[in-house]
Amino acid sequence: MDPVSEQYETYPYPERDPADETRRLVTGSPSAPREIDHFLFRGARDWSQPFRVLCAGGGTGDGTIQIAQLLADAGCPAEITWLDPSRAARGIAEERARIRGLDIRFVTGPLEEAPALGQFDYIDCCGVLHHLETPQAGFDALAKALAPEGGMGLMVYAPYGRTGVYALQSAFGRLLGADAASEKPALAREVLKALPEANWFRHNRFVTDHQQSDAGLYDLLLHSRDVPFTVSALGAALEEAGLGLVSMLEPARYDPLRYLPEGEAFAARVKALAPLERMALAEELAGDIRLHVAYATHAERAGAVSAKVTPDAVPRLVGLPPKALAETVAKRGGITIDYAGVKHRVRLPPSAARLIALADGRPLGEIARAARLDWFAFAQAWAPVHAGLTGFNKLNYSRTFR
Repeated sequence: MDPVSEQYETYPYPERDPADETRRLVTGSPSAPREIDHFLFRGARDWSQPFRVLCAGGGTGDGTIQIAQLLADAGCPAEITWLDPSRAARGIAEERARIRGLDIRFVTGPLEEAPALGQFDYIDCCGVLHHLETPQAGFDALAKALAPEGGMGLMVYAPYGRTGVYALQSAFGRLLGADAASEKPALAREVLKALPEANWFRHNRFVTDHQQSDAGLYDLLLHSRDVPFTVSALGAALEEAGLGLVSMLEPARYDPLRYLPEGEAFAARVKALAPLERMALAEELAGDIRLHVAYATHAERAGAVSAKVTPDAVPRLVGLPPKALAETVAKRGGITIDYAGVKHRVRLPPSAARLIALADGRPLGEIARAARLDWFAFAQAWAPVHAGLTGFNKLNYSRTFR
């Protein structure tokens, strides 16, 4: 058996207990409908209309269950298809769907067969492309399966935030290559305990999958086919497939000025770079980006699908209650966002606090009227809120999804 197939039959990933569906819904990015609306449908899609979704490389079902449940809750007539070669993962995903009473079509097969299933309004593909024997064939297949007006959410591993991982993957391949998949995690844990202090993996606090489960350890350190993508490589793969990058998730983390000394000398150098080069520079400077989450669509549409500041746009604060956020901004002039100990300061003018407090589900035009501002004055006052919070995915626009 192919070693990748053996891995996912022995250790379906991520490790999930279907019984947990009675207690919680696993949510995340990409594929939260609010994000999909914001990045791919200008924050204004009519979700009472049919919506075809493909979860390509659906695994044990996190993304599939999330989008199916949230679309069902919103009353959207969605058609959800799960596609993955692992029968063990399918069994878990099917049981999770059964417990929730979700109607999902399950297809066992490789991602490259996606075009044979038709065309989809949205494609979720997380943690798959970097494991394919020919990743570009995967990008090409997804592009063919994407409807003309559709979009996709992708996640691929990145190299620099996973420093130490690939040296250990190689080492474990040499050391444990002949061992059965079921025996490798225990042997690997013995090796991890004995690693010398100088080993780079010991100093990387950004990767913790190996601490969660055997399936997590296998996917991180024992995988036999794992080729990470830099920002530049991701952009090139999308371009070759006829796709265009709409946005990285948390685009502010891909702004190199966050990692450079203040001053016009560096700002001018950054300004001279093309957008993808700027993001590549940020990735190289930051050091903590262990994966890339991106939204993409057909290349000719990529610049026109993300939500903009308009009177009918409905702002949705993500994990930040409006009144509490407004109080913090009024007192501190911004917020601090922490990624595994890496802190990012988001400066927001205290004068914007009263506008933030009004972001309770009403459109921006109504917020402007409630604040007694004409649209031009409001747009100026709202601009730093929009830039600062969308930059860290703490603000999306959607008329339907909170």
